[in-house]
Amino acid sequence: MTSLVDALYVTKYNPFKYGEFVASFYSELTNVENNLLLAPLIVPLCSHHVFSGKLSNAKFGVKSKSTVWTIFSDRELLYDLQERLDDFKILTDQSLQYCLANDWLEIEIKMLNVIRLNPEEATFVKQKSAANLGTLFSNLSVIDIYALLGATPR
Repeated sequence: MTSLVDALYVTKYNPFKYGEFVASFYSELTNVENNLLLAPLIVPLCSHHVFSGKLSNAKFGVKSKSTVWTIFSDRELLYDLQERLDDFKILTDQSLQYCLANDWLEIEIKMLNVIRLNPEEATFVKQKSAANLGTLFSNLSVIDIYALLGATPR
């Protein structure tokens, strides 16, 4: 029975699928220093049963604009975020490696920044929830983002 559960988990949570989420996030993220530190947040927030829907439906227009306060307004839903960060660490690392291997992203080692390579040659399907999360976190500091979410990077 354990092997069936493991097989279902690997099917649902695999780096090939979540590599597109990581690439989509970093393709929309702007003006954040040390943005590599935000990578552990992508999979836990975009795979969350409530936040994935809220992120997919986020609006960034003139008439209505979603903010981190409107998306993450229910603080009770964030109670297990730190545990999710720890549980998805390996998947996040593998997804980031997949993006690097496919030349979707590049890491600036000295600045701890992830940058998008060749945006006009996108070979992945942009994931709306991850792209909106990148837009949402743009222009914020890593410290402010983790403080708002009540988690710590490890």
